[in-house]
Amino acid sequence: MIHPSSDIQTENIGQGTHIWQFCVILPEAKIGEQCNINAQVFIENDVTLGDRVTVKSGVQLWDGIVIEDDVFIGPNVTFTNDKNPRSKQYPDTFPRTIIGNGASVGANSTILPGIKIGSFSLIGAGSVVTKDVLPHALVWGNPAIQRGWVNFIGERLIYIGDMKWRDSSGGIWIEDNNGISKQ
Repeated sequence: MIHPSSDIQTENIGQGTHIWQFCVILPEAKIGEQCNINAQVFIENDVTLGDRVTVKSGVQLWDGIVIEDDVFIGPNVTFTNDKNPRSKQYPDTFPRTIIGNGASVGANSTILPGIKIGSFSLIGAGSVVTKDVLPHALVWGNPAIQRGWVNFIGERLIYIGDMKWRDSSGGIWIEDNNGISKQ
């Protein structure tokens, strides 16, 4: 379903994707299957969205952004793609910003260019993300700092000692220098 008020210039849209009112999607953008792109979203050319991605209202996705499968982008999340912006001066290439599978980015967060947000991580509303985020990390603040870990469905893990964490179903997660993984 593509709402008739939207300006959709790409043909690269997967089956079952819904695009709501007043969206603009440029010709080279790639949109996966079963996505939900809410009203007033702008998507530039060098942007890729995986399958089952939700992009809430008021989001602009600029050149260089890759959003993997099952990602949630909250309303009015702001992405940037130029570390040294100047009017009418463009870099030869834009830094790659990657949002990993299953990650969630809370409303009104700002994501600086070239950042990798790890799979299944959770960015709290209003955060300013200035550096990479590990998979399953829970971050918030300005600047965003890690405050804990979340499981595959975004529930906060509880620290039980000795670098071990427990989820709400009793599953045990082990933390090491590379992040966290379910035992």
